[in-house]
Amino acid sequence: MCTALPAQSFLSYASDSDQATLLPYGNGTLAPGIRSRMVANINGLSMHVLEAGFEEPDRPLVLLLHGFPDLCYAWRKIMVPLAAAGYHVIAPDQRGYGRTTGWDGAYDVDLGDFSLLTMTRDALALVEAFGYRCAVAVVGHDVGSYVAAWCALIRPDVFRSVVLMSVPFTGPPTLPFDSANRSQVGAAPEDSSNSLRAQLAALHPPRKSYREYYASREANDNLHHPPQGLQDFLWGYFYLKSADWKGNKPVALKSNSAAELAQIPGYYIMDQSKGMAENVAELAPSRVDMGATPWLTEAELNVYVSEWGRTGFQGALNFYRVYVDPSLIAQLQLFAGRTIDVPSCFIGGKSDWAVYLTPGAVDVMRSRACTRMQEYTLLDGAGHWLQDEQPEAVCSGLVSFLGNNTERSQRP
Repeated sequence: MCTALPAQSFLSYASDSDQATLLPYGNGTLAPGIRSRMVANINGLSMHVLEAGFEEPDRPLVLLLHGFPDLCYAWRKIMVPLAAAGYHVIAPDQRGYGRTTGWDGAYDVDLGDFSLLTMTRDALALVEAFGYRCAVAVVGHDVGSYVAAWCALIRPDVFRSVVLMSVPFTGPPTLPFDSANRSQVGAAPEDSSNSLRAQLAALHPPRKSYREYYASREANDNLHHPPQGLQDFLWGYFYLKSADWKGNKPVALKSNSAAELAQIPGYYIMDQSKGMAENVAELAPSRVDMGATPWLTEAELNVYVSEWGRTGFQGALNFYRVYVDPSLIAQLQLFAGRTIDVPSCFIGGKSDWAVYLTPGAVDVMRSRACTRMQEYTLLDGAGHWLQDEQPEAVCSGLVSFLGNNTERSQRP
């Protein structure tokens, strides 16, 4: 059965000296019923988690995985309703983020420490540490959507269902198929990423992809020490990707060409001459308009400001570098042809460009990559930050999906 084991003596609070000096988590904004704690020995990490529904034993486990530049804090509006529906809910600061320790925040590190396989192992280790043999669902948003997808693909026996939020999953990278008898003569195929980079640079004005920028050495300093200040930068970043910014009118792109990608706002397809902080400053209004984001109060924003100000962004940015590392992409080819075969659903925002960043990704996800996709929902009044902008709608969708699948997912 997919329930907690009785003995949990191996769970402990981390005692890292730097953790002892930190203020209580959440700036007084966490709802009653959510606790912050440290869990030691999670795949080499001391992992910070938020937890709800812990009062009663043997509840089915739901694991929530955040994205960038979110933290486990992103799930604060979702956790208590899920606990009220009968679940034990755990949301960690993922590797590279927040109060989780044990990762190297330098640029010159072994990127294997931040690979999708490593982060999937983090999730598996966390489930085991809490005394469960499986989770009834793993829910991932943004970067967490990638990790959740790989959890479900690699270990469907542990992660019995999956909810992908904002970012579609298109399956593992492929291997050459039926190529043995083709002519081997001729030039090597052109690197499509280099070709697209050149196409974007040839636009007027020249553009570049945020993914390329986030993989660069200068990105961390630009985000950590932005010219407008960290609070204004983070508020602008959250605001611009929300439904409240009227520049968000996403459409499905016809191809992965520079001409099509040029339709995407500058926080994704950036002005080539500027860093992310400068692109955000150009698009976002002054923070005096903070009333434009009632779903993110100043007290809530300051949780992000204090955490990112303390850690910097490089640990989180290393994830983006994984996607341009040929050796780490090649590792994932071990799973070429595999699909997600557990029950799945997708929740996005109608004002979120992330749904369409990879042309055709939604169709591939729904037709091939996820063989048991039950729901595909785009929420009104939501951009990228679904859990903040439309928490009631997200909770409703999650509880419905979990209710339809929890009983069968608990079977051995």
